[in-house]
Amino acid sequence: MPAPALAVDRVWKYFGEFPALRDITLDAAPGACLALLGRNGAGKTTLLRLLAGLATPTRGTLQLERHRAGYIGHGIGIYDDLSARENLMLFARLYDVPNARAAVSQWLTRTQLARVADSPAREFSRGMRQRLAIARAFLHNPDVLLLDEPFTSLDDRAIALLQELLRETLGRGATVVMSTHQLREAMELATHVALLVRGKLAFHGPRPPEMIGDPTWLYARHGEPA
Repeated sequence: MPAPALAVDRVWKYFGEFPALRDITLDAAPGACLALLGRNGAGKTTLLRLLAGLATPTRGTLQLERHRAGYIGHGIGIYDDLSARENLMLFARLYDVPNARAAVSQWLTRTQLARVADSPAREFSRGMRQRLAIARAFLHNPDVLLLDEPFTSLDDRAIALLQELLRETLGRGATVVMSTHQLREAMELATHVALLVRGKLAFHGPRPPEMIGDPTWLYARHGEPA
């Protein structure tokens, strides 16, 4: 069997005396799409931030090639005083993207931002900022994508675009881990599911077939509201 693209081994994360994550062990194989589910406060964002290297576990270990990862979080992570093009050029240089200018132009077009490429990001709507964050995350063809509520604030066309991009990413063997409340969209892509309940892992495994017809099935099985 191939080595996992990422692995979490007995991870705990405390904030003060509060255990936000409690003894989490899971992994994801190359080409897998892992949907992180759970109600607000279950620990999904904390786990993604640990995987992205934005925080450190209190106990336990994580394995992930972070220089080959892309991340979209709640903060979006773009620079308001830079234009869309300048934002992407900055990250292209950080990621050492070959033919950076051509790659940036390609992603501005792909995310429907070409017409505002030279406008400052502070003038963008929430949806436009989210599309710029998507372009930034995909810009360097990452081997692992970490997405925290990626469908938030996207209109139907942008949701369809993101799903298309994620299918292409999975098709080339990359791994996707996404936290989302948009269960129907997530279940169209997910190969595996992890359900967090109050910081503990209540379920981790292949996506149950029942979730195709009823995305909330796993919540109901574990007594959790969707």
